[in-house]
Amino acid sequence: MSFSAIVLAAGSGSRMHSALPKQYMPLEGKPVLYYSLKAFQESPVDEIVLVVPSGDEEYALKEIVCRFGFDKVHSIAAGQDTRAGSVLNGIKAAKSDHVLIHDSARAFVTGELIKRMMDAAVAFKAAAAAVPEKNTIKVADSDGYVTSTPDRSTLWEIQTPQGFEKDLLLEGYEKTGGMPSEKITDDAMVVELSGCSKVKLVMGEYTNIKITTPEDLEIGRMILKNRLTSGS
Repeated sequence: MSFSAIVLAAGSGSRMHSALPKQYMPLEGKPVLYYSLKAFQESPVDEIVLVVPSGDEEYALKEIVCRFGFDKVHSIAAGQDTRAGSVLNGIKAAKSDHVLIHDSARAFVTGELIKRMMDAAVAFKAAAAAVPEKNTIKVADSDGYVTSTPDRSTLWEIQTPQGFEKDLLLEGYEKTGGMPSEKITDDAMVVELSGCSKVKLVMGEYTNIKITTPEDLEIGRMILKNRLTSGS
């Protein structure tokens, strides 16, 4: 089995309220993107495909890949206006028969989780990292009135990495190609909607947060400090 990690770093990070895209923002002296690339560099994956905003390819090569010695990055692909388009460009550049799709904003992914997702992708063909929901969730109508309260024991918060047989995921994208891309929020959803396969949920990590707002950077600093203290 061979694996390509497709690391998505093509977003603008508008909710960060910064002119600098969040993947390049400094976090303890290194860009946010550094941390997820480091995790995959040290993992058993065969290659990394980095997807960055169109026009940033040279910057990413010099300032991220070469600067930090990420020699598993074999391709840098241009992102698109939609997440689906960026993922497809990454898949097309991947040379392996299995892919892990990961949002670079989840900077604290661990090697243990990456390995679990690789094993799950082989065993189940389609898998997504997830953690059980801790909070009570309400469903509301357009006026903000509660319409139902789902059973919390059935709810999971989805994360990345998500792992797939590459051809299966490509088939899923082909079958859902007519659907508005803004309605597809992750790759597991592509497989679900296409009917190509069931998606297996694999225990993720509560520290595998997604950096979206300035407050998340502060939480990220605490996670890094705790890891440094514990030696992990």
